[in-house]
Amino acid sequence: MAPYFLRNLVPHRETRAQARPLLTVLRELTWIQWAHFFSGWLAWTCDAIDFFSVSLSVTHLQTQFNKPTSDITTAITLTLLFRSVGAVVFGIISDRYGRKWPLVGNLILVAILELGAGFVQTFKQFLALRSLFGIGMGGIWGLAAATALENLPVEARGLASGVVQQGYAVGYLIAAVINLTLVADVSAGWRSLFWTASGISLFAAVIRSILPESEVFLRAKATERERGTDTTKKTKIFIRETKEMLKRHWLLCIYAVLLMTGFNFLSHGSQDLYPTYLQTSKNFSAHNATVATIIGNCGAIAGGAIAGWVSQYIGRRLTIILAVLLIGAFIPLWILPSSFGALAAGAFCIQFGVQGAWGVIPIQLAEMSPPAFRATFPGVAYQLGNMVSSASAQIEATGGRHLRTTIIEDGKVTDVPDYATVQGILIGVVAAFVIFITIIGPENHGSHFEKHKTAFEEGGGRDEQAVTREGVDTPDSRSVDNEKGEKQERENV
Repeated sequence: MAPYFLRNLVPHRETRAQARPLLTVLRELTWIQWAHFFSGWLAWTCDAIDFFSVSLSVTHLQTQFNKPTSDITTAITLTLLFRSVGAVVFGIISDRYGRKWPLVGNLILVAILELGAGFVQTFKQFLALRSLFGIGMGGIWGLAAATALENLPVEARGLASGVVQQGYAVGYLIAAVINLTLVADVSAGWRSLFWTASGISLFAAVIRSILPESEVFLRAKATERERGTDTTKKTKIFIRETKEMLKRHWLLCIYAVLLMTGFNFLSHGSQDLYPTYLQTSKNFSAHNATVATIIGNCGAIAGGAIAGWVSQYIGRRLTIILAVLLIGAFIPLWILPSSFGALAAGAFCIQFGVQGAWGVIPIQLAEMSPPAFRATFPGVAYQLGNMVSSASAQIEATGGRHLRTTIIEDGKVTDVPDYATVQGILIGVVAAFVIFITIIGPENHGSHFEKHKTAFEEGGGRDEQAVTREGVDTPDSRSVDNEKGEKQERENV
């Protein structure tokens, strides 16, 4: 018999048979569910705008601080390194106290730091602000994904996962449009991109602040009030259940970090230095490089939404594998041509695959996570993977210094970094790793994680289900017998 991880690539027939039609589910969503989904998506979109402000400003920052590309990309590396700190801090606060106010505070912190980055005068100041920004940015993803997905019915989570994750691509797209239209027309230059990003993050914080707490936490807090559990006791329970979760799921934690390491190399390796690659190795103007970036992000948005939806039917891991195979097929179109049209088409196809695979990640991580730790576990795994892959831009910049090519610039043959070859090799190797680590990993397709206890309830660390009291509904109250059966089969294997 084939190993369980291979037999489980496609969801069981009974899982699909019990699912309601997607359009029916979408029509039945309440405005609160829609609003929670939008606020989670908007938070992640703001995070991307803030992060890619540096990637889109590399050439301007080189001029401002008189530094080479490899030094400027240090800011990107430091942001990625410190994101894991934010994931731990804000993830724990969210799983302990709720989704609402931790996310609001996180967004306000990001807005303040992004605003400050626009006023720096020295390169050391800029690096310091971007390091602190990494802490703020690190908390957003886990909180945003939990806010958006845990209040939705199971049948809608695949599509919702793809759309939420593509807030990242939308944020990159918005940042590129601001860079294309505003930065060149105002005296503040690159600083205006950071200031605008700060205002959008503050707007997202206001939106989240006027919405209610997640239904899962409202239910849990009501139960604890009935039991008379005070704050001190809840904290002690939270610490005890966290230890229990780590004891039970330490191997899953390691796997999740390896998975997210591959995924973060895939995204940052294909995005962070992309505008610089086009301007330096392909002799594109800043305008054309930005337009190509916008086209690539259109492909990312489409890929993420489509892959998320498809994963609801053919499974999370199989969808990821197909998307990554698509990346491999289009690497030549991404790096070999010299014309704008061909390279823009390559960017569209590559990002369709990259963000198609990424579109499945929010729900894949949420379903494989210990249910009581849906903000901490995915967020920390994601950001630890980011930390490992944080040097991707510097790896490419360093590779470009040693691997050279020539272009015709102003009628003269000019020696330039060969970022095309460097990126092609890096993405090819990473794609192979992602396929391998995805195939051997777990999948808990259709998990009813919203029915489980929270981290401050007794039994949360043991993945126990909450007892649904009369009059308190979860987002989807249908039977979980199938989920139990699949879990039992995995244990038997």
